[in-house]
Amino acid sequence: MFTFPQETNTAYVKLTPKRVDFGAITVCLRTITDLNRNHALFSLSATPDHNAFLIFKPTTDGIQIHVHQGQTETFGGEDYKVNTWHSICSTWDSVTGVVQLWLDNKPFIRKYVGGARIRNPSVIIGQEQDSHGGGFDKTQSFVGMISDVHMWDYTLSACEIQEYMLDRNLTPGNVLNWKALDYRTYGRVLTEQKTTCSCTE
Repeated sequence: MFTFPQETNTAYVKLTPKRVDFGAITVCLRTITDLNRNHALFSLSATPDHNAFLIFKPTTDGIQIHVHQGQTETFGGEDYKVNTWHSICSTWDSVTGVVQLWLDNKPFIRKYVGGARIRNPSVIIGQEQDSHGGGFDKTQSFVGMISDVHMWDYTLSACEIQEYMLDRNLTPGNVLNWKALDYRTYGRVLTEQKTTCSCTE
């Protein structure tokens, strides 16, 4: 689990993907925060598009998925509570141009964003990239914890996403695999094992 304990433009985790050319993407992660302002949940930049694939929580209602520069869809009406663990997945396919979001095992409608193949990615969590690999703004930084990050270079089926949401056996990401993650932390980021406990009186 990665913990981002303060608002800053210097704390982030750079993830090294196993593949660098995508015609489709699925990203899944779990997150908890108390933020009520804009913040990035997953930032993938590619030249020349710094928002090649971005999962973003704005101050207003909804979760935004950005695919390439200027192509954004907002999925509204979600039950995104602060100080609560949430499981989030998003898929995108360059052939159909369709993007979809799942939040806590709830699918949202599919929406069209278009988009071409994505190449030479820079993948970062904790910050939103306004340039390839940088351009961070602390007012868009993430504060909280993120865990179980996976990425695939194809769109998972609804059943496969449900397996992730329910924390069952899942084929790990072939681009980013949480259990074998290649990463580097920068700034004040804590790494620790995510644990759950049951207490009895």
